[in-house]
Amino acid sequence: MFEKVGDASFIKGEHEVLKFWEQNGIFDKLRQQNAGKPKWNFLDGPITANNPMGVHHAWGRTYKDAYQRYYAMTGHELRYQNGFDCQGLWVEVEVEKELNLGSKTAIAEYGIDKFVDACKRRVLKFAARQTEQSIRLGYWTDWDDPDTLRLLASKIGTDEVVTITTPSGKTESGTASELVARLGNAEWGGSYFTFSTENNETIWTFLKKCFNRGKIYRGYDVMPWSGRGGSAYSQMEVADGRKLTVHKSIFVRFPLKARVDGGGSMVDGQTEATALPSTINHQPSTNEYLLVWTTTPWTLTSNVAAAVNPDLEYVKLRSKRDGSVYYFAKDNLEFQRLAKEFKEGFGRPEWSWPAGVPKLKSIGQIFKEQGGYEIEGTLKGAELIGWEYTGPFDDLPAQSEPGGVPFDPRVKHLCGKQCHRVVDGGRDFKGNPMVVAGEGTGIVHIAPGCGDVDHTLGQQLEIVGIAPLGEDGSFLDGFGPFTGRNSTDPATAEFVFEQLKAKHLLLNVEQYPHIYPHCWRTGDELVFRLVDEWFINMDWREEIKEVTEAIRWLPDSVNGKDRELEWLTTMRDWMISKKRFWGLALPIWVEEYELNGEKRLDFEVIGSLEETKSRAVEGWEVLEGHTPHRPWIDAVKIKNPKTGRLMSRIVDVGNPWLDAGIVPFSTTQFNTNREAWQSQYPLDFVTECFPGQFRNWFYSMLSLATMMMSEEGVDGGGSMVDGKTGLTSAPPSTIDHQPSTPEAKRPFKTLLGHRLVMNEDGQPMHKSDGTAIWFEEAAEQLGVDTMRWMYLAHNPAQDLRFGTRHKDKPVTIETPDGPTDHTAEGLPVCEVVSKPADEVRRQILIPLWNSYSFFVNYARLDGFDPLQRSRHAPRDEPNASPISNAGSTSNDNTTSTARSAHHAERDGYVPVADRPEIDRWVLSNLQALIATCRREFENYNTPGVCSAAAAFIDDLSNWYIRRNRRRFWRSRDASDTDKLAAYQTLYEVLVTLSKLLAPCAPFVCERMYQNLVGNIRTERQKTLRQNIGLFLKEFQDARKAEIAKDDELIKPLLQNAGQPVPAAVAEQLRSRAADAVQWRRDMASAGLKQLDPLLDDVNELPVSVHLCSYPTPDEKLLDPELNERMALAQLVVKLGHKLREEADLRVRQPLAELRFACQDPQQRAAIERLADVIEEELNLKKLTSCDHLDDLVSYVYKPNQKALGPKYGKLLGAITAALAAADPATLAPLRRGQSVELRVDGGGSMVYGKTGMAGALPSTINHQPSTINLLPTDIVITTQQAAEWVSTDERGVQIALSTHLTSELLQEGIARDFVRQVQQLRKDANLEIQARIKVCYSTDGADVIAAVAAWADYIEAETLAVSLERSDTVPPDAKPVTVGNAKVIIWIEVAAT
Repeated sequence: MFEKVGDASFIKGEHEVLKFWEQNGIFDKLRQQNAGKPKWNFLDGPITANNPMGVHHAWGRTYKDAYQRYYAMTGHELRYQNGFDCQGLWVEVEVEKELNLGSKTAIAEYGIDKFVDACKRRVLKFAARQTEQSIRLGYWTDWDDPDTLRLLASKIGTDEVVTITTPSGKTESGTASELVARLGNAEWGGSYFTFSTENNETIWTFLKKCFNRGKIYRGYDVMPWSGRGGSAYSQMEVADGRKLTVHKSIFVRFPLKARVDGGGSMVDGQTEATALPSTINHQPSTNEYLLVWTTTPWTLTSNVAAAVNPDLEYVKLRSKRDGSVYYFAKDNLEFQRLAKEFKEGFGRPEWSWPAGVPKLKSIGQIFKEQGGYEIEGTLKGAELIGWEYTGPFDDLPAQSEPGGVPFDPRVKHLCGKQCHRVVDGGRDFKGNPMVVAGEGTGIVHIAPGCGDVDHTLGQQLEIVGIAPLGEDGSFLDGFGPFTGRNSTDPATAEFVFEQLKAKHLLLNVEQYPHIYPHCWRTGDELVFRLVDEWFINMDWREEIKEVTEAIRWLPDSVNGKDRELEWLTTMRDWMISKKRFWGLALPIWVEEYELNGEKRLDFEVIGSLEETKSRAVEGWEVLEGHTPHRPWIDAVKIKNPKTGRLMSRIVDVGNPWLDAGIVPFSTTQFNTNREAWQSQYPLDFVTECFPGQFRNWFYSMLSLATMMMSEEGVDGGGSMVDGKTGLTSAPPSTIDHQPSTPEAKRPFKTLLGHRLVMNEDGQPMHKSDGTAIWFEEAAEQLGVDTMRWMYLAHNPAQDLRFGTRHKDKPVTIETPDGPTDHTAEGLPVCEVVSKPADEVRRQILIPLWNSYSFFVNYARLDGFDPLQRSRHAPRDEPNASPISNAGSTSNDNTTSTARSAHHAERDGYVPVADRPEIDRWVLSNLQALIATCRREFENYNTPGVCSAAAAFIDDLSNWYIRRNRRRFWRSRDASDTDKLAAYQTLYEVLVTLSKLLAPCAPFVCERMYQNLVGNIRTERQKTLRQNIGLFLKEFQDARKAEIAKDDELIKPLLQNAGQPVPAAVAEQLRSRAADAVQWRRDMASAGLKQLDPLLDDVNELPVSVHLCSYPTPDEKLLDPELNERMALAQLVVKLGHKLREEADLRVRQPLAELRFACQDPQQRAAIERLADVIEEELNLKKLTSCDHLDDLVSYVYKPNQKALGPKYGKLLGAITAALAAADPATLAPLRRGQSVELRVDGGGSMVYGKTGMAGALPSTINHQPSTINLLPTDIVITTQQAAEWVSTDERGVQIALSTHLTSELLQEGIARDFVRQVQQLRKDANLEIQARIKVCYSTDGADVIAAVAAWADYIEAETLAVSLERSDTVPPDAKPVTVGNAKVIIWIEVAAT
């Protein structure tokens, strides 16, 4: 019935299970089983289909699968749709590398159509790859056939007609481009792809809604820009690319212009600013400077202003070297710059202070090294405002361009060098000043064309902006010798230094480490560049905040909701365009023209392909048959309803976070089947790595959902005049844009975030340096169940230190296709080690497997039948069949119990109430575990599930099985109900565990279930087939006999053909016919009566554990009092083991006595009741209950002078004396981590009060009695123990263990040690459990010889030895071991049976 269980071979077993699932269609059966049941809708955050999976991808995917398995087992219908993120720069960059294209110009020359097709091919290639890897992870969802995806990839860009079979079983034909456009649709099934037409069109719907509400505009803003990628980054994308970088920063001086009467003015009288009076003489000077500091020297070419904090105090410092005067923040003079970072790093383990970079100098140190300085006075920042200065690069033509670069008509009367003055730096949204003391000088150089904050300030102050950089990050024309130089090239910084030095403006250059944004796909440094892009005005952020408030954000400790709300408060308008090639084609059509001397921009947003077709006046035939991507959609022109002229689509593609943000709508058929969408929205659950997603995926989903669920505005045409946005038909302000509640708008109900996967040292893992761990490397070396448990047990609020890839240690891994030393991409497979994985195997999987193995191997020998039932067992006996409700998807056992009622007729079942206490305890604990697992799964807390399961597995392996092993070992006879009860209990526990833990460790649980239950199902099916065959044969034989009787009646009639049938014969024939009908009915009834129990057996046993219902706790089996009693016994055993370890006494060494004392009488009674358990576990001769242990142990309480001295001073003497005189029972709470309340008088006496919370004595102490509270940390407790006794206490239980060893105890210890060595030899020889052996040994140790002789019977019984002999003829391969203190050689051989 059960197959023998050997080594776990976890990884090999996982491949076997994958094959079993596929061959038996288990996933399809699950979907069919749950169809039409209550829905639970999970939304899969799309994984970028651009590379193979790493172990960091597997964390989130494990969460997704575990929760889906749980909700499927609790009887819910699920969506089961994976997602692939397909569009964006990250794909483009990799395709550029493949095609050896180094720039946007090269892509255009290669052909946008061919480039876009190459991007599609790459996405399909890695979607197929990630599909295979996800299947290996055990991630159950509606997967596309990877080979189908590869076929489509190979045909992209051709007109060849391809025929495919979709995941739903439909046969579809078309070109590859036509087919991939429809991937993931509801009719076909399979993963969704964000490049699909349905996804892109649903984004168009969103943008149309934004347009109708007047939220779309084109504008200039300074945005992070990648010169390598030729693209801007939205504010939300920057956080993902931050790196620790060392730049050369500089202190530069801006020459102040002469001031008259303390005031200042700007040329042509355009701007005036008057300084406040101060104590400093503002006489005209040609040797005064503003001291400015920057880490981006190239931006000085575009300086326009200098910002200060009006409330800060600034210092006037005169340099002794040349008499120059400098102004900067007073607090910065001796400020220790980056002192904390120099010691502790920059907030991440990988961001330590860079090697070779010296500690930064303060400004004071810099001036001292340059000859010294004098302080001449101070003034407020407000007094500096309005001072004019000469810019460091006013000689550049761009500084003289009216209106700035590019031209801004609002400030057409100004140029850059006319704006050089000191300004107020302003405050942020929280009211905090933008300019502060600390790093830098307290004076910030403002370049509105090179910084986002600077740009905002420039617009507020109406000063010009000078944008120096082109798309590749190099200087444009108009910047003199800088033109053509790349801004991020270190040589450009050196050129700036040379220029400043020549102008005598350079004070100091230093290496400065800081966290700087990089392109998170290309890896190049980002620069801030003035860009012409399309934006969504986010002035409706309050609506989004309300939706955010309606969502449950987990884990609580991350404060996800607050982080999201903070981002929504601080975010700027959303830049949605990118000047690239592969991505969402923004559905914005424009016409630019001049009217009455003003530049105008008319634009329209199209909401669907259907609208595009209806509006198209040319180019539709180019787009038709293609996905709505570049370049095909670029050919479509529509008519401008205002001018009648053609409008062209902007060439920009969309921000890729639009692609992922729309999936709550595009994947649920918002545009195509509103009823289906409504049945799924809002979705129940999403999970994703959170550090960057608050600004990315979470934000985009919240924003898109809020807009999609708002009332549509009036569809008016957008227009812009000289850069100002307007609506020719704007929706009236009284329109209510919130038709539904935030709860109804929210895209999902619960969000679970998790941190990052790091290596074992807490460092990030990178492909570039070979430390990234590929999924296969880990899966085939560590095992998937191990990895899944690691992920699920880990606190999601903390980084997971997964393991380490040793890139210098290549290995060969075993796969179903044979051994390999490289991945599918040709990358070498290297050794992966993981301490967390080792811990999971050691603490969870191996103990679980060993418990299962123990049961199966003994049950095989004894022929245990788990379907045995007692004739006297009540039909509602709790858990009468641990597998009887296996297929039920209800949440109770009513149906399954009734269905299995026939089992009550079978022999051998031991009712739970009649089983030993330890059986009832483990079943009670099991019910508690079931309740915990259900609660924690539904709270989306898998660490809670794993923690409870780990504790139970430890109890099962190290307590229940170890305590009961002799019940399984002994020979069984017909009357041995105790052994049968042990089998039934352990079987019920293991089957239930296989179901409970199936969502977490699906492979090992399936293997357990198949042997524990699946083999029974197979045997029952075989028996059923045999019985059906026997029944059919009996029926045929009986039918032949009946036919023979009929022949006897009919034969005479045939001989007298044509003669009338005698009436008597006719009556006989009629009677026979009636009898035949009844006979058939009786036979059928008898057959069904025989087969019905067998049919019930088979029907009750689902083919897979994942088709079972999730266990429900049985209240009748819960026994909290029993659980507490056993917990106390375990506590005493734990403390006893602790004392053994302290005394260096192994458990195999018997000890004479353990004494215990309890304050609580119930605790005392509980321990006494389980004395035999404790004695056996601790290998004791006697457990003694005592009123106290004062004769064996005492405690000395003395003040901790470091803690009490500052609080009580001279009263310490009184406290010391009182502690010495105190009743130990009064002070005992201190040992339990509690405080005690005491009164102290001036003479040092103390009155003892009740235990309470700690409190300090007033600072003025008089000599009257005073009450104080003493904390455990206030007291130093030392223990004084009697000779040959050790003691400890916990939870009110105090124990003392005798360490005195008599010769008898020592001898028994040696015998036990001898048994252990023999058992190890049996295990090494892989002997059957029941195998009898001969034991021989050789030693000179007299103690061993004596012990073996004295304990021979015990040794033979424990080791199943038929003989025990001492011999000097030692086999050559026998090795010595240590028994007691002697060397012994032991060898065994199987005895003849």
